[in-house]
Parts: sequence; C-alpha cells; structure tokens
Amino acid sequence: MTCFIIACLTADGYIGKHSTHAAMWTSKGDKKRFIELTTRAGVVVMGQNTWTTLGGKPLKNRLNIVYSPTPLPHIPGMETTTKSPTELLADLAARGFKEVAICGGSQIYTMFMKAGLVNKLYLTIEPVVFGDGMRLFKEDMDYKLEMQECVKTETGTLLLTYDVIR
Repeated sequence: MTCFIIACLTADGYIGKHSTHAAMWTSKGDKKRFIELTTRAGVVVMGQNTWTTLGGKPLKNRLNIVYSPTPLPHIPGMETTTKSPTELLADLAARGFKEVAICGGSQIYTMFMKAGLVNKLYLTIEPVVFGDGMRLFKEDMDYKLEMQECVKTETGTLLLTYDVIR
C-alpha cells in the first residue's frame, strides 16, 4: 500500500498557527492538488483537530478516518479510530484500498512517519510567513528524501513531491 503525507507549509516551515487554525490560508493550487491526490487515494486519515478545522464534515468521494480517543457521532463517509498506524493500514488494505493520504495534523504525521509507513510526501510551500506555529512533525526524525518533482505556480507556490528513502 502507498501511504503518503500531504501538507501545506509556510515559507518558514509551519503547517498552521495553532491546532485549530483552518487551512483557508493555502492557495488555489494547493487546494486543487489536495483534492486530486486525496480523491485518487480514496481514503484520508486525520486527527480530530484537523477534522474540526474542516468543519466536521467528510471530504466528498473519500473515506474519512479520524483519530479520536472517543467515538465521534456517526456521519456517513467518516469513521473514528484509535488503531495503530500499522493496524489501520492493514485494515484498509483488507478493504481494498491501495493508497492512503495522511492529512494531518502534526501528531498524525509524526505517528505514521515514525511507524515507517510513509512512502511519499506531497508538500506545498506557500509564500507566506507565520513566524511561529505548528511544525509538520512533533518529534526528532532522521529520514532522507529524494525529490521527484518541483513545480512553481504563477503565484509563487511550490508543489514538491518527495519519495522517502528506505
């Protein structure tokens, strides 16, 4: 199974100002890429804070899996989980999924990266500076990446694709 992280960062390396900061600051190019890649995957995984910043509604045409210590109200197209990343990916593979998009936030990105399950990173770098905020990962890591693609949009946004070197 392909497991990828998809995230948007400021030029100074932040994914948001705080845990409830909605991603409305990202460009149209980032939003278009997010929709294309996550719809192709068919399943998105996120933490409860990210779910809340999306308005608590499932992203269309995708199974939405939300990490939450307590079950959330049942909504069609959304499931809650407390499974380990390895257990969750095994469950998704058994259900026929071939790709999964890890959509944040920092704690969820960290869990999947530290579990050694991430194959790819789709990172968008926006020409914005926050000065302070939330980092992509919450813990020290040492992974090597190989750039596969770098596209600059008309607005100066960078769309980066990296493979994780095993």
